[in-house]
Amino acid sequence: MKKILGLVLAIVFIISIVPVVGACHSKKPKEAVKISRAIQSSNAVILATMNDDMPQGNTLWVGTFQIVWNEVVDNLIHHPIEFVGGTTKTAQNLNKKEFTKNDIGKNSYYTKYGIVSPKLKKEIEKGIKDKFNETSDILDAFDFTYSPMKMFFYAMLKKDFKFLEPFDKLSENVFGNVSNEKVNYFGIDSRSEGKLYKNVSVLFYNSSNDYAVKLNTQTNDKVILYRTDDDKKFSEYFKDIKVKDKTYNERKYFGIYDRLKVPDISLYLTTNFPDVEGREIKNSNFKIDQTIETIDFKMNNEGVKLKSEAAIMMKATSAGGARPQIRYFYFDKKFILFLIEDGKDVPYYAMKVTDIAALNKTGRK
Repeated sequence: MKKILGLVLAIVFIISIVPVVGACHSKKPKEAVKISRAIQSSNAVILATMNDDMPQGNTLWVGTFQIVWNEVVDNLIHHPIEFVGGTTKTAQNLNKKEFTKNDIGKNSYYTKYGIVSPKLKKEIEKGIKDKFNETSDILDAFDFTYSPMKMFFYAMLKKDFKFLEPFDKLSENVFGNVSNEKVNYFGIDSRSEGKLYKNVSVLFYNSSNDYAVKLNTQTNDKVILYRTDDDKKFSEYFKDIKVKDKTYNERKYFGIYDRLKVPDISLYLTTNFPDVEGREIKNSNFKIDQTIETIDFKMNNEGVKLKSEAAIMMKATSAGGARPQIRYFYFDKKFILFLIEDGKDVPYYAMKVTDIAALNKTGRK
């Protein structure tokens, strides 16, 4: 890899003496032009980090783009990324590296980087096929014409797990007061079998609008559902959950006097991060040329499927006794969702849901 970087820097030096047009200005295909613009769905916003400011409405975060950013820092720039003319808030948050590959199992992600070429694209395609039996939704959006002036960094995050037992499918109903459109729900009601109780661990129940549960699965993945009216960052929500869980001393088990109601979710969203694109990096000969991240997420009564891709194209530059109350853990209005592995301190996926009907329209059929 040192030889590759040496070649890149040598070419940068030559360009600083003799202006060259061609390799670094090859025309992008139509797909690449489209991806390079801001791609924020009207149904949801994807954040770069859990510390980004939280907008109103459906909001999501996944660790894939952070993994790619970390790869750029660790293998190309070798220092936190600061921009000529001022470092943006997004870059500052990404530089904190509050999510890394150590926060998720090796079997759940794939990364690859190198000089842009058709060979690199084929290697990535083979890598995700061999590891996940998957194909890419984003590689065709980039121009892989050989260019020693460009470096490409890629990551895929993949999860597919089942709950301990399939939950019961519940009646369709509306979600919150944002729409009259009914959505599908699953969970546990008075008719459910007791074997489903082991699917749920209660974290806390402080009031009818402040509670959280953990859904247990057949793997080391857990689904955390948090009902709250607070408006905070994802990182602050997660800290609140940990504090409230630790201080809650009442019934931590889910039983006959408890109910659970969770909406089916099916979404597919794509975004880029214009806040870091087109900016030259201090103390380097590179700028961030193009970014992209996708989230394909499904959750129903059986389990969860998550597939996310992210990429960064870098371009070289010349410069007890009483009957307990019935607790209704109904996630039928705004709620927060986290996915985390056992033994990890940081989740790998987060979502604020405010309009499930609008969100589900983004899902792949």
